Amino acid sequence: MTIVIKQLPASDLDRIIEIDRSEHVSLLYRMRGGEMVAEEVDLAVPEWSTESGEFSIQSKVEHWGPYLQEGGVLLGALDGDRLAGFAILRYRLDEGTAQLAVLHVSRPYRRQGIASQLTEEVSRLARADGARSLYVSATPSDSAVGFYTNLGFTLVDQPHPELFALEPEDIHMIKAI
Repeated sequence: MTIVIKQLPASDLDRIIEIDRSEHVSLLYRMRGGEMVAEEVDLAVPEWSTESGEFSIQSKVEHWGPYLQEGGVLLGALDGDRLAGFAILRYRLDEGTAQLAVLHVSRPYRRQGIASQLTEEVSRLARADGARSLYVSATPSDSAVGFYTNLGFTLVDQPHPELFALEPEDIHMIKAI
């Protein structure tokens, strides 16, 4: 298997249907008094929905599409013609800070370095645009928080107000790039 990371046109955003986002989550993190606290859970995260609702393809395209319309970048991790993962970069979240707005790797492709490759390419593009740091609002699962922590992301002192309002349960992290 050879994975190729490349920029995709915004019109390919609906290809997220190719991503199997499902996973079993047994540990979630919550922020309490500025500290991350682990909580045991038993959650099944389903695949994207083709119907309506928060985790539908339509909802995500409507939510993430503006990032691309505002000059962001959609990166795909391709195994031949198949989308194995994708990331969305938002340039200039704040002065000197870009945002890794979205990162997903399909279940059969996880733990093979694809998320790291996508994150590195996002970092490279952000640095080339003058960013000094990369912000992520991470899903509070052990797998997501552990991944970002292993890449050197740390908790932010103050979450970005807009992103915190959108995702108050997420773990807000930042990394110098």
